[in-house]
Amino acid sequence: MATKEECRSALDKLSDNLARTDGEAGRAAGFDRSLSCHITDLDVTFTGRLVDGRIEVADTVAGPPPDRAQIRLAMTGDDLVALVDGELNFARAWGAGRIRLEAGFRDLLRLKSLL
Repeated sequence: MATKEECRSALDKLSDNLARTDGEAGRAAGFDRSLSCHITDLDVTFTGRLVDGRIEVADTVAGPPPDRAQIRLAMTGDDLVALVDGELNFARAWGAGRIRLEAGFRDLLRLKSLL
């Protein structure tokens, strides 16, 4: 089982990966949304913002997200680490219910271009 520190590191790596996405920087510019990532097996939530294609983690709280973020992710720590390491396909994991992603329709379209 992934630790809280490994999950935080995976989010940092995901942020770096998103920032390096070729040709998508223009689409990500000006994209500023609140974000929460609930790690279900650890029952911990990372909160922050997705700004210009980067994830900025502001806080870590015990339990589910205290506030309703504009973009909400939920998954196990192992799935987060596997996703970031390229061992887990996002679309397949989302379709299978291993990853939950909730956001407005326009945000989902913009996220699709980043992921």
